[in-house]
Amino acid sequence: MIQTVKADGRAEYEFFERMRSRSRETKNNVAEAVEKIIEAVRVRGDEAVREYTMKFDRRCPETFEVCREIINDALTAADPDFVSALLNAQENIAAFHQRQKTQSFLDPRKNGIILGQRVRGLHRVGLYVPGGTAAYPSSVLMNAIPAKIAGVGELVMVTPPGPDGRPNPDILVAAAICGVDRVFLMGGAQAVAALAHGTESVPRCDKIVGPGNIFVATAKRLLYGTVDIDMIAGPSEILIIADDSANPKYLAADLMGQAEHDRMASAVLLTTSGRLVEQTKAELARQIGRLERREIIEASLADFGAIVLCESEAQMVALANELAPEHLEVQVADPMRLLGALDNAGSVFLGEYTPEPLGDYYAGPNHVLPTGGTARFFSPLGVDSFVKRSAFLYYPREAMAEAAPDILTIAAREGLSAHANAVKVRLEDE
Repeated sequence: MIQTVKADGRAEYEFFERMRSRSRETKNNVAEAVEKIIEAVRVRGDEAVREYTMKFDRRCPETFEVCREIINDALTAADPDFVSALLNAQENIAAFHQRQKTQSFLDPRKNGIILGQRVRGLHRVGLYVPGGTAAYPSSVLMNAIPAKIAGVGELVMVTPPGPDGRPNPDILVAAAICGVDRVFLMGGAQAVAALAHGTESVPRCDKIVGPGNIFVATAKRLLYGTVDIDMIAGPSEILIIADDSANPKYLAADLMGQAEHDRMASAVLLTTSGRLVEQTKAELARQIGRLERREIIEASLADFGAIVLCESEAQMVALANELAPEHLEVQVADPMRLLGALDNAGSVFLGEYTPEPLGDYYAGPNHVLPTGGTARFFSPLGVDSFVKRSAFLYYPREAMAEAAPDILTIAAREGLSAHANAVKVRLEDE
């Protein structure tokens, strides 16, 4: 089911390269097809969205926007336990993200100089939420809550219609709880294009966030520049560091918990314990029989899963930083001791009682994380993802004159005489 790799400086890197290749395994015709959809929506608006919605979803609502009454009814009719769980998760997520807020500042200096920075939320953000079997209310919470905390003026959600032509009620419940302003029943690349360009029904957005299939991800990538996006998300992944103190039952459960996302997901265990290798494999075989998505898990673990037997803790840490995983679990005797050395990870889960689902659903940190090794330079979604910053400066004449010689020297060095002239004419004024 899952391979064992002995870390010898070669075998582990060959496996890592195969993992990285997952993100490159895309159909050649996807980008071309998505470009046509984007252009059609840009030119024909709602008409094109309706056409592609009928083509891909086989049904299209009379009006795209879901009325507020339907959203409120979904919340009223929802399972109270489900609503309570979402509210508790909302409280944790909001508390965590409140601490991420940055402030505008004013920096008065000598000679009357005033410098500063203005921070404010984006005017309008689009949130893409998958429907059908991949409907995740938790994604609504993780995207909408930091956007609201950031001060986004309007949050617009798009989600595809279900088999009955209606929105997924769980998604509407999450939207109601998080204060999503408007909901539109559309999906796929056409919905992303509608958010980016605007249509007769859908307002144009400044940024688009949220997960989706390869068509959605490709549309976001192609539209970056027309609109901002969160990140280009690849297949999901987990990396676990474990020493001999770890519980193989927990390790197997956590590997499969990530593998069930899809066949391209990757689940990898790094350990220094030969005993743990065999016991974890035995637990995988024992536990998988009771899981609903067994076929997906087996395919994921066979193709992109591995247990890597390492020589030392230092080697495990080095390999973790090399992989820069989306999720990194640290199941060792003293996990806090390693935190300072683990520089490249989307989110780090410390200790045997901190499984990845705590971060996915409940604890507070965001579950929208960089994948495919991009945690080397990308950060999780957060409040900063939904704000823009502007600098401002004010100089009185005396302060400008004092700075002029340096400015003129630099402008001359760069050969920009008009820059220099903009300073000189002010020095000539009396």
